[in-house]
Amino acid sequence: MFETLQSRLQQIVQRLRGRGILSEADVDAALRDVRMALLEADVNFKVAKVFTERVRAAAVGRQVLTHLAPGQQVVKLVYEELVRLLGGTSRELQFADRPPTVILLVGVHGVGKTTTAGKLAARMVKGGRRPLLVATDLRRPAAVTQLQVVGSQIGVPVFSRPEETDPIAVARAALDEAVRRGYDVVIVDSAGRQQVDDALMGELKALRDAIAPHQVVLVVDAMTGQEAVSMAQRFDEMLHIDGLIVTKLDGDARGGAILSVVEVTGRPVLFTGVGEKQEALEPFHPDRMASRILGMGDVLTLIEKAQEAVDATTAAELERKLRRAEFTLEDFRAQLRQVRNLGPLESLVEMLPGTVRPKGPLPMMDEKALRHVEAIIGSMTVQERDQPQIIDGSRRRRIAQGSGTTVQAVNRLLRQFADARKLIKQMGQFEKKGPRGWPFPRS
Repeated sequence: MFETLQSRLQQIVQRLRGRGILSEADVDAALRDVRMALLEADVNFKVAKVFTERVRAAAVGRQVLTHLAPGQQVVKLVYEELVRLLGGTSRELQFADRPPTVILLVGVHGVGKTTTAGKLAARMVKGGRRPLLVATDLRRPAAVTQLQVVGSQIGVPVFSRPEETDPIAVARAALDEAVRRGYDVVIVDSAGRQQVDDALMGELKALRDAIAPHQVVLVVDAMTGQEAVSMAQRFDEMLHIDGLIVTKLDGDARGGAILSVVEVTGRPVLFTGVGEKQEALEPFHPDRMASRILGMGDVLTLIEKAQEAVDATTAAELERKLRRAEFTLEDFRAQLRQVRNLGPLESLVEMLPGTVRPKGPLPMMDEKALRHVEAIIGSMTVQERDQPQIIDGSRRRRIAQGSGTTVQAVNRLLRQFADARKLIKQMGQFEKKGPRGWPFPRS
């Protein structure tokens, strides 16, 4: 997502940073390039035009044309306008003073509404709340079953009435159930259509009026492109949505939808879907997204992901083992699993600033390669994981056969692990003695 836009904007930024004093013509040329980059990324043409006009007005207003480092100033203005275009500040779901809080999810077929309902419920559970999922999509075959499967996977109850044909009756009964059983959040998965039509809008409007949700949230597919803009406008006109959830942000679409929808509707993006896993629903931060688009990275989100995925007790135990050079292959496998829990590795690399981001594909960033490493370690005995030096030729052949890999792959892993342990040991000795053997206190 945003790869084309990132590439083009970063090229423009690089050219501006390398220039001295800019003329008015230089700024105009740069902003024309910015506008073309936005259009190529499938941003609505009106939004792209307004964006560049705002940047130019701000540039002239701040007299950056005669600034000592005008390139840096223009980059800053582009960043600020990107943040504004994406909503300005991050917004959160609003919860009712008296529970249950009712959240109505709306959207067309295929945007991932039911999956998103499950992800949102899982996030609520993690935050200490008791959500109830409600199946009111009674038209799509197996929609109720799908939500029940999602609910069972995350351990959240699903309210449904298989014999009922009226979604309003199901929703009202669900609210009564929530009050009776003490659920503090009710997430209603509504019906959709292949396209936005009057019948769908009429049904959703009637449902909204009947249950009076505290939040109406539109689920939008980032892959939809320009169509997402007109669709979001229609939903907002009819239902007065409170926010958006953009799904499939980890896909290969150009990303213009998310830039356009916020500007056109004036509604904030609350969350983004970045994968298939239950935890792959992230709060949306306009400033962090703008930073990523301009190649400045998103270290804060990376840190937050690490804090969520890495167990503090496990990390402390690992630190102790590293200090004593007791790191084993079992520890290595545990660390690999925690890294994979952070999400797709490619998306993690995108969060690094451009100056430190690795260039080109990395072999170890391949999910397949990591699975092979896990399989190799999993084919070892407990003793072999603790004492890899005992793994001789026959053991290597057995491990390769058991993991479905090759002896060469096993040799490569053992060699890399031995090098890592040697480096860890050297670092430990350096920490104890200090440079040239002089002792110094550890921090």
